[in-house]
Amino acid sequence: MKILSIQSAVAHGHVGNSAAVFPLQRIGVDVLPVYTVNFSNHTGYGAWRGPMIDPTDVREVITGIEERGVFGQIDAVLSGYQGGEGIADVIIDAVARVKAANPDAVYACDPVMGNAKSGCFVAPAIPVLLRDRVVPVADIITPNQFELGFLTGTEPSDLDSTLASVDAAMAMGPSTVLVTSVERPDREEGTIEMLAADGKGAWLVSTPHLPMKANGSGDVTAALFTAHYTSTGDARLALERTVSSVFDLLQSTLDSGDRELRLVESQEAYANPRMQFTARQVR
Repeated sequence: MKILSIQSAVAHGHVGNSAAVFPLQRIGVDVLPVYTVNFSNHTGYGAWRGPMIDPTDVREVITGIEERGVFGQIDAVLSGYQGGEGIADVIIDAVARVKAANPDAVYACDPVMGNAKSGCFVAPAIPVLLRDRVVPVADIITPNQFELGFLTGTEPSDLDSTLASVDAAMAMGPSTVLVTSVERPDREEGTIEMLAADGKGAWLVSTPHLPMKANGSGDVTAALFTAHYTSTGDARLALERTVSSVFDLLQSTLDSGDRELRLVESQEAYANPRMQFTARQVR
């Protein structure tokens, strides 16, 4: 499997492609990383150095890949955090060109814009751009519950309202939706959930809620789910594999006391997930 991953890159720590590429490689995926920024570290530190890469330059890199005749071999295009407005056009264009070369290719969009605790943390134009232009051309989207609500103009909270929001998202274009950080009022105390849905049904999985904030964990989640779902076509299996791997990555990071993900040290969790969580069908 080949995935064209258009995301940020950092030298220190693990977000964007610096979080997604290694886990994908560890499960046997050939990743073509294209960088949208080249920062010293993620912006959560409040200070960083390095350039945002001009969308024209990003497009040039993608065109160079196309000129090597690779697009027909790409199974999925993956995108995450979009730092500036111009990158959306580059991604949308790349998706169209990849699909022209390989009609079976899919586009997986992680519509990064914020979360329930901090609200939106991207430029004001980005959420609207994601909703109106990017999500409609995606096959797979991986929003958290907050982002799902913004995209669909709904307020998902309990299971029924979250499933209704998923249906609204699918009506926009995507055929598969992974909802992370699902926090139902009636869930078991001390847990957090993740939900995956496609045309065959919907599945919910619950894990212990770890007391930590881990930059890049969403990027790992989106990457692994995209690969597992694209290779198997099985939303439940992709969900269980992804949750197993990401939980062990987060537990290892928490145990270490490190601020940054223990991405390399946790590699066995991607290659051989323990499958310690079982998803239940909710539709």
